[in-house]
Amino acid sequence: MTLPTLRAAACHISPHVLSAARTTQKTIDCIKIAGKHSANLVVFPESAIPGFPVWSSLLPPIQTHHFFQRMVQESVYADGEEISEIRQAARNARVIVSLGISEKVRYSSATLFNTNLIIGEDGKILVHHRKLMPTFYEKLTWSPGDGHGLRVAETKYGKIGALICGENTNPLARYALMAQGEQVHISCWPAIWPTRPLDSPAKANAKEKTSRNYDNIAANRTRAAAHCFEAKCFGIMSAGHLDDASMDEIAAMTEAPDEMRAKIASYPLGASQFLDPTGRTIEDCSALDFATDQLLEDQGVVTDKEAILFANLDLNECIEGKQYHDVVGGYQRFDVFSLQVNRERHEPIQFRDVESHTSQGRVNDSDKVPEGVEMPGVIE
Repeated sequence: MTLPTLRAAACHISPHVLSAARTTQKTIDCIKIAGKHSANLVVFPESAIPGFPVWSSLLPPIQTHHFFQRMVQESVYADGEEISEIRQAARNARVIVSLGISEKVRYSSATLFNTNLIIGEDGKILVHHRKLMPTFYEKLTWSPGDGHGLRVAETKYGKIGALICGENTNPLARYALMAQGEQVHISCWPAIWPTRPLDSPAKANAKEKTSRNYDNIAANRTRAAAHCFEAKCFGIMSAGHLDDASMDEIAAMTEAPDEMRAKIASYPLGASQFLDPTGRTIEDCSALDFATDQLLEDQGVVTDKEAILFANLDLNECIEGKQYHDVVGGYQRFDVFSLQVNRERHEPIQFRDVESHTSQGRVNDSDKVPEGVEMPGVIE
């Protein structure tokens, strides 16, 4: 039996920074557009709602308290109104959606997670993954996640998995998805990734490029391509974008807006693209340009504009490479290596309520849960 062909859409879009409501509506609009162009899977970047906390890389922590407060206020619950609306949009368009969010939780007023949701075409949440470890300055915003979301979504279009940004550097996390038969791997990324102050070219040369920034685009593609080659799966690289309005919104929240705006604009933007099971960029793509509403053919990579990139992924191409290296099957040594993954969802506390009985064996009314009060549960 042949495997299906999946039409995928990578949404290379900018958020309305720190506005969950406006960015949710933009997300829904993208789902509708992608659905009209026959997409089966619609992918959004890391922390698409309400935006990536780039300020933590450019300002000292003592100058970002107001950013963190806004980030908490505009982050979303996995069972909240915004995600409910997006689930309905997926159901209406009959598409699968992979969405990066900054997730807040009901047991804390300020605990956040860098989360990716995979939503089925019926609107159900198939995978709820929290980034295992926030990278570098992300620790100022997000808490470490857990292994609960290290699973693939079983869909009629194939087995779809996702990891967030730096998790694609973790070989064990990647292997955990490979070992579940992953056929399409989603890697989501921020719009920019500052690691050093950027000087002018002349000044940088004088310092022998000691201020050279981490090559975000090259590093991301290396990691994603390595996974595709090892897993013999397709890759969808979905990076965020920062348009002029979003850079202005961030800069306006600082004491030196012009300086901040120049800093943000000086870093190279991330790239969205599709990779085949050998790790090569798929060039036979089309892109819907947001500014012109025109569909551009032979557009393999999107970096410097808002667009939705489309590609058709024939999963039968995942087979041949397994004959050479099936690292979770015929090319594995199970007698030598083993991996155990804890997929327990972490909660801050577990309560055990023991019913107390009187001498006559009746339940003590003071131990009962009041009528109409729901006990908190775990979101699946």
